[in-house]
Amino acid sequence: MTDTAHRPDQLHRPHAPHRPAPPAGDLAPTDKGALLFGRYAFPPNDLGYCGPDRADELLERVSAGASGPGLEEVVRAFEGAWPYLEHIGECLGRAPLDPVVVETYWLGGPELDRCGGASFASSLEERFRPRLTRLEFERLVAAVTAGGTPHHNFHVFAVYPWVGLLRNGHVDGPLEVLDKCRIRCGQVLSIEGDTALVESRHLVWENGILSLAPPTAELARFRRDGQTLAPEIRPGGYVTLHWDWICDWIGPMRLTRLRNTTAREIAAVNSCAYSAPAAVLS
Repeated sequence: MTDTAHRPDQLHRPHAPHRPAPPAGDLAPTDKGALLFGRYAFPPNDLGYCGPDRADELLERVSAGASGPGLEEVVRAFEGAWPYLEHIGECLGRAPLDPVVVETYWLGGPELDRCGGASFASSLEERFRPRLTRLEFERLVAAVTAGGTPHHNFHVFAVYPWVGLLRNGHVDGPLEVLDKCRIRCGQVLSIEGDTALVESRHLVWENGILSLAPPTAELARFRRDGQTLAPEIRPGGYVTLHWDWICDWIGPMRLTRLRNTTAREIAAVNSCAYSAPAAVLS
């Protein structure tokens, strides 16, 4: 699942990693999937929000393109994301760390149409029902009935309690967390040092509705100590962001998939009369 659009010659290539990355063809599919997962999982892991306490190792491995059993062990320790990978993989007939599965979880796409509905609700029941009251679980499943899918942004909008806090009048802090925790996209305006100025659309909360504001500029990190998550970025190109990091370069196909899936998850949550459980679930 890759973009086929032509990339201009003038690319910004980050400093060389600590050790050379093996050719992509030398990596097994699950190794490629683990590296792709790490690209998006590092930012919140570095902040201590999820996953094991191995952020430095995760960044080094992703930057160097060095996968292997050690990286898969790290990925499996992301208890919030791993069940989604298992569910998507089961629906698509692929391994949880197949690149198609990993990209579907982070960026979305038509594959999610095969992973929602009753099978997704059943997966959530097995995972969350023992920890919730009947009413809380019904409210969670309502977002699935409204079109929610096992995408990372569903977990941010429908499982975490932030939308509920918005509805209770606590706006600034929860809205910032929602915006940064979701996977979002933007266009690189300029590059200076280890950061880039990126134009993106941020979440807004108005009249009880979550939506996207017109594009504004923000600074995002793409490199630290010579190590990077995104293989290459350039002014004018589109990238994905998670928290304050640029995770990857994306072309038109993946850009459209992420935008459409984000709109779908927002619409599902907005259509629900009540919010997700008032507790952080992983």
